[in-house]
Amino acid sequence: MAAENIVPLLTPEGWELLNSMGPYVESESLAVSDRLRKAGHSPELVSAALTQARLRMKARIKFGPFSDQMIFTQAGLEQATRLTVAARHAQRYVTAGITKIADLGCGIGADSMAFASLDRKVTAVESDETTAAIATMNLMPWPDAVVVNGTAEEFDLDGHDGVWLDPARRTTSTSGTTRIFDPEAFSPPLSFVGELADRGMAVGVKLGPGIPHESLPAGCEAQWVSVNGEVTEVALWFNTLARPGIRRAALVIGPAGAAEMTSDADYDPENQDVAVGAVEGYLYEPDGAVIRAGLVANAARDLGGHLLDQHIAYICAPTLTDSPFARAYKVQEVLPYNVKRLRAWVRENNIGVLDIKKRGTAVTPEELRKQLLPSGGKRGPGSATLVLTRIGDERIAVVVEPVPSTADAS
Repeated sequence: MAAENIVPLLTPEGWELLNSMGPYVESESLAVSDRLRKAGHSPELVSAALTQARLRMKARIKFGPFSDQMIFTQAGLEQATRLTVAARHAQRYVTAGITKIADLGCGIGADSMAFASLDRKVTAVESDETTAAIATMNLMPWPDAVVVNGTAEEFDLDGHDGVWLDPARRTTSTSGTTRIFDPEAFSPPLSFVGELADRGMAVGVKLGPGIPHESLPAGCEAQWVSVNGEVTEVALWFNTLARPGIRRAALVIGPAGAAEMTSDADYDPENQDVAVGAVEGYLYEPDGAVIRAGLVANAARDLGGHLLDQHIAYICAPTLTDSPFARAYKVQEVLPYNVKRLRAWVRENNIGVLDIKKRGTAVTPEELRKQLLPSGGKRGPGSATLVLTRIGDERIAVVVEPVPSTADAS
């Protein structure tokens, strides 16, 4: 969002109009726009208010009712930490006794809100002037939170006993935002984080969950986080913020609560110390945080199971174990991966709804579904789930039935 679209909202009239609009409904936006313009509001203010109302509606997934009093940009909302996760970040600093935190690259202020809510004194630093103005608005309820328009690298950390960073990992253009993958192209780069940690400061940093293990700095704790099945981040913790004896962790947050799996060692994909075997009993699909943290072998051992392939994140076990770290499926049948054979199987079993999961194969589920289900005429009443994978060089299709889990409870 351009600065000129934020400015109309930073007036008493603009703020009052925005907060009086109510929930955003896409189908009603044109009618609302016409009504507000006829009421005498400028086109610029109406456009800005409608954009914010739409972003507030989208932000409810991350911020709940707090979003109704916040301001966003599209890019800022995409990168902002979910409030439930930000609260866990803040608790780390509380547990470590950190009282004054510099939030370098604060974005729209999500983590600073969590710090301030736990009575930490926060200086939120943001290089983009418009985003800094938005963070200022979002942090207005907390008098101990101050926003500074400046760069992370140039900010003077004197007087702060802890640092939190959320480096910019996207570039923004007229066509939208593009993800950056090189850690040294982040703003600030990952090497800057390492420099702060080398000074002995309590440092935490949020990164994208896809960062390779070999890019992780030595001496930190890396915690991958998933929320309701979506892997949202990996947080690196240094010095007093890192827990002793933990190098890697997978924190799984769902409707039934949170669970964590940890390891004290670096990830070594060639030395997983877990058996490889055939399809049997129950097939388990590990949570994304478990996979990203390189803890699939740990999960297999906990489940009393084995991997189907050393390099593929599917587990099989003879018995059913309810686990927050993996979704279970009852194995019903194992078929060779052959489109003609699978099409016949669909027809023989009157399948009309087909869920296809895959790992370790280049098959596109959407394209295969089109090939297997009839494109015209009446489809069968049945439904099924197929898991496409391979064991060594052999491609297979496993017919499974999802098993309800207590982790799905609300």
